[in-house]
Amino acid sequence: MRAKKKITAVLLAAVLVLAVGGCGPQAERGKFRKVSVLLDWTPNTNHTGVYAAKKLGYYEKEGLDVEIVQPATGGTAQLIAAGQGDFGFSYQEEVTIARTKNLPIKAIAAVIQHNTSGFASPVEKNIRTPKDFEGKTYGGWGSPAEEAMLKALMKQENADFGKVKIVNIGTADFFASIERDIDFAWIFWGWTGIESELRGIKLNFIPLRQYHDALDFYSPVLIASEKTIADDPELVKKFMKATSKGYEYCMRHPEKAAAILLQEVPELNRDLVVASQRYLAKEYKADAAEWGEMSCDRWKKYADWMYAQGLLERPLDCNKAFTNEFLPGGN
Repeated sequence: MRAKKKITAVLLAAVLVLAVGGCGPQAERGKFRKVSVLLDWTPNTNHTGVYAAKKLGYYEKEGLDVEIVQPATGGTAQLIAAGQGDFGFSYQEEVTIARTKNLPIKAIAAVIQHNTSGFASPVEKNIRTPKDFEGKTYGGWGSPAEEAMLKALMKQENADFGKVKIVNIGTADFFASIERDIDFAWIFWGWTGIESELRGIKLNFIPLRQYHDALDFYSPVLIASEKTIADDPELVKKFMKATSKGYEYCMRHPEKAAAILLQEVPELNRDLVVASQRYLAKEYKADAAEWGEMSCDRWKKYADWMYAQGLLERPLDCNKAFTNEFLPGGN
């Protein structure tokens, strides 16, 4: 459940998207518009709304033939910006960095209203604060947002980022990795945290949003390219109408939504999917007036915090980072 980039990964992902998409992400097939959605990670309950919208015919009703694609590790934002996919899952932290580097993407919905992520480690590692990251090995997925976050948190604790060893574990299993290769990792509580509870494994967890209010960012988010938004707003509107219905279904019927995801991705752990779906049913929308809505205040607060840490090249114009205009409520 993450994001980010190396040239090789991006090229591999582009090949995969083109292979799956046939004649491309914007091709027509019969009366249905062929549309691709790129996942950010291996399929999980963050994505269930899209699977539900497809299975329940919500996309079909809007005239869309949606292909859900799992690209090579990372690279979703670059692929969407390059036109190698119509929509994708990303993160506010990734979009923030991308927009300050002029990558032409924009967030169109918050999948989960509040940040449920944080740094996790087995209790025996005794990692309780970012200061304790010193001398430890972090397992990540190769994202610049990861390094930026580690640096920022450690700076506030007067800790030395240079004393952290970073290894790229890609999509490797967190629990297998902490037994062999790493001491801590960045996880979503709604998936890996829930799994730790099911396994009876005790973790020390540093929730980002409780560590600093600027870190209650939207994670994950759905993104589209500026070109798609400008040239084909009707497509974005149709996609978001159906996707919103998919996530609303997940909130009303978490067990049924879990069954849909398991049917589409049968290799997933059934107990984990059901427990995670129940947890996220309350988190997708949380205290928002509408699923998917975002605020400039939240985008600005996070970006300003990162800029103050010297981790962004320039301040973020939040109006270029996200839009609520394609949500059914259109606010």
